[in-house]
Amino acid sequence: MTNGHILKGAIFMESFGKKVVQLRIPVLIVSLALLVPSFFGYVGTRVNYDILSYLPKDIETMVGQDILVDEFGTGAFSMLVVEGMEPKDVTKLKQAVEQVEHVEKVIWYDSVMDISVPAELMPGEIYEAFNSGDATMMAVIFDETTSADGTMEAIEAIRKVTGRNCFLSGMSAVVTDTKNLSEKEAPIYVCIAVLLSCLVLSLTMDSFLLPVIFLLSIGMAIIYNLGSNIFMGEISYITKALSAVLQLGVTMDYSIFLWHSYQENRQEASDKNDVMACKEYAMAKAISATVTSVVSSSMTTVAGFIALCFMSFTLGMDLGIVMAKGVIFGVIACVTILPSMILVFDKALEKTKHKAFLPDMKGIGAFITKHYPVFILLFLIMLAPALFGYKNAKVYYNLDETLPKDLPSIAANEKLNEKFDMNATHMLLINSDLPAKDVKHMTQEMEAVDGVNWILGLNAMKGPSIPDEMIPADLTDSLMDENWQLLLVGSQYKVASGEVNSQCERLSAICKSYDPKGMLVGEAPCTKDLIEITDKDFNTVSIVSIGVIFLIILLVFRSVLLPVVLVSVIEMAIFVNMGIPYYTGTEIPFIASVVIGTIQLGATVDYAILMTTRYRKERFAGAEKKEAVTIACQSSIKSIMVSALSFFAATFGVGLYSNIDMISSLCTLMARGALISMVTVIFVLPSMFMVFDRLLVRGREGKEKSKKNKIKQEVVST
Repeated sequence: MTNGHILKGAIFMESFGKKVVQLRIPVLIVSLALLVPSFFGYVGTRVNYDILSYLPKDIETMVGQDILVDEFGTGAFSMLVVEGMEPKDVTKLKQAVEQVEHVEKVIWYDSVMDISVPAELMPGEIYEAFNSGDATMMAVIFDETTSADGTMEAIEAIRKVTGRNCFLSGMSAVVTDTKNLSEKEAPIYVCIAVLLSCLVLSLTMDSFLLPVIFLLSIGMAIIYNLGSNIFMGEISYITKALSAVLQLGVTMDYSIFLWHSYQENRQEASDKNDVMACKEYAMAKAISATVTSVVSSSMTTVAGFIALCFMSFTLGMDLGIVMAKGVIFGVIACVTILPSMILVFDKALEKTKHKAFLPDMKGIGAFITKHYPVFILLFLIMLAPALFGYKNAKVYYNLDETLPKDLPSIAANEKLNEKFDMNATHMLLINSDLPAKDVKHMTQEMEAVDGVNWILGLNAMKGPSIPDEMIPADLTDSLMDENWQLLLVGSQYKVASGEVNSQCERLSAICKSYDPKGMLVGEAPCTKDLIEITDKDFNTVSIVSIGVIFLIILLVFRSVLLPVVLVSVIEMAIFVNMGIPYYTGTEIPFIASVVIGTIQLGATVDYAILMTTRYRKERFAGAEKKEAVTIACQSSIKSIMVSALSFFAATFGVGLYSNIDMISSLCTLMARGALISMVTVIFVLPSMFMVFDRLLVRGREGKEKSKKNKIKQEVVST
């Protein structure tokens, strides 16, 4: 970029800053008006509570799910366990459940034969599958997919129809409970984040009113972002729960930068006679400086979120797009709404000023430069155990196990395991033309697989003692059409366990030996795919996020070594953060490695960029190495601490409160990551500057010398 382009850019930024200052009242009016359509957009955006639905649509398990919907008119089922009820009363209950809207079919052993017929005439595996002691079980099949609104409505309706001794299990029930819990907790997340952020900012900034103005400005940006999600059609419940909190934490440092710049420019313009003119001038300069700095800084954060879009597990794209939008809205609000509010509420801000409670950090810079070899040594010592913990931390994929045990669906799953030794149900789709003898042999092989309790299909329902004409037509239609026949497989093993994954592999192999186009679908096979896909996604996203952020830093600072230093420092912080669960014996969600890796890198590399900018400025202005590093530390530590502490506050409280472990774990990791990145940047990055100073400034020094020589030659020639 030429000096002319840079000059034009600077002129434009100054002009933009002046326009915002002049039009501050219209800016606030427009910003308030935009809240109305944003609110309706937020309300109109559907929320998806089924994590497994974000798997790639072309994998076999998802293709099978589509076949279930298209061919059988169903994509979901639940097991209803009934205790201590007479068969005739169970029949009445079954009839009542069948009347619930979106219930396609209820299968019980009376679906095959009247309950008045002696049990010995019933095929043994059928009776045993549906009965255990005083408990009986029926399969409830829905006419929509697992997380469809109709299915969740049906779940709620069935719970009203059934009594205390009835337990509705299955993925659809879990999704319904997750929805109810998330909708109840989500508003509280925002309140916690706002209150704790406000408290931190009140203590670290120099005005009690200023945090409120910060949060109002950021809150508007959050509402705009959430409202614009309507154009996406739907978002995941994780995205909905985290986006507001994340946007608050990630974009807070933009507001802090604008305020500090405004304060500095006010001091420089203090010679102006008109106080208000002084403030307007200072704000225009602050907006110009903020646009220049924040836009380049926010690019790394946006890049981190965009990297999530490269996941084949499209939950990453869902979260990535929403958060990338959120950062952009946050930047826009920071340079338009926030300056306008500060100027409008100037008098109130002056009245609420106080001395910041953060201690003076002047001595830290000198301490770090003096002892930098110690911090480099600590960096090297911690690298190996941090990386080991990071690589070996245990993750979980079975989301229902981390939900509160008192939820109806979790209690029902426990009851299903207790009474029927059953933890998962698979579905087999095979060719409807497959000969009955092949189906029989296939099911016999499958029943011999470890952990398989029973296999129910049309052939099993018939049995040797039941003629074809006695099978009800609606039952036949539920289990077979012109292309496919459906079999249910009961498993002892828990979803996401190594045992069930091996079982699924064995069952799929047997199925394809009889029918190459046959498919094994259901929660357990989908979760198995989830494990394999997210492992690949992690590597892809890591490479993309590091590569893009590396490139941005390279272009901004025009140095090859500098991005290596900055990314290495933040990656070290990520290794420490993600390695801690290994040493504490804590299991983390499967998506944590991907999400935290990109978010922590993208959001907290800003701290490193802030310090680096000041270090280079001082170094190229003629300051010696030690002096430049010391000044960079002293000038940036407060901003870094305020930003990191506000990010910590916004996420830590949510992590403590949430009863959904996925959200709780992610927020806890993000909160801890902000603090670890803060400490690493403050102590390790300046030490890196001390070690690599000559390499970091050599190229620039050469250019400066060349430029000075050229000027000297021009002077001599004239």
